[in-house]
Amino acid sequence: MSAAERTGSDREVMLSVENITLSFGAVRAIRDVSFDILKGEIRAIIGPNGAGKTSMLNVINGFYHPQQGQILFRGAVRRQMRPHEAAAGGIARTFQNVALFKGMTTLDNIMTGRNLKMKSWRTSLLPAMIYYGPTQREEIANREHVERVIDFLEIEAIRKVPVGRLPYGLQKRVELGRALAAEPDLLLLDEPMAGMNLEEKQDMCRFVLDVNDEFGTTIALIEHDMGVVMDLSDRVVVLDHGEKIADGTPDEVKNDQNVIDAYLGVSH
Repeated sequence: MSAAERTGSDREVMLSVENITLSFGAVRAIRDVSFDILKGEIRAIIGPNGAGKTSMLNVINGFYHPQQGQILFRGAVRRQMRPHEAAAGGIARTFQNVALFKGMTTLDNIMTGRNLKMKSWRTSLLPAMIYYGPTQREEIANREHVERVIDFLEIEAIRKVPVGRLPYGLQKRVELGRALAAEPDLLLLDEPMAGMNLEEKQDMCRFVLDVNDEFGTTIALIEHDMGVVMDLSDRVVVLDHGEKIADGTPDEVKNDQNVIDAYLGVSH
């Protein structure tokens, strides 16, 4: 049973966006938008370019602070939350443009996702063998989790390769690995399939579904490929010029005339 089909006590809201308005000077990026994300679901946010999708993700994880409205995460009001506070609270994200340390290896990039789990920065920077006691055990546990992520994403062969030498599709997979290393409860994916060929998209779709199914991670994603959205998502919210114009199951949204007029009926 998908999260969208749950009812009654099983229908737990993980995050609620309430009447969010965000402006940059005279430009209003988001106007009075509300929606929720259920625990365990894959929630898509779609719309034309400039609709406010990435701005909404930036509000959710604290990069932007709205002028009006609020975010509730696990029932607690989040106002003026900073990105590191969101990360510490269990929210991780990937970016539309890959944001990796290009000179570092796949392993080291993914290891940076463990920083909030570590008591000391030195545990990620120096060999585990020189530590003893609790610090060594912490280092071993963190490295074991990172190795599990690497195995899960099937990137063992590139674990020692600097990410700047990897093709774009693999860089996107490494970025997903870094987010997963933080063991998030809510994973925000900003166009995870952008720039990929068909085979790379199919792989990424499989990993997104597996993250949701095997790890139980709640996912909110922005994606322009409507085939991907319809296949992956439990529910879809549609933005246009910063306003919400539809919210429902993929089938409901696909057949909504406002969505057809604003988005699906035009080239993008």
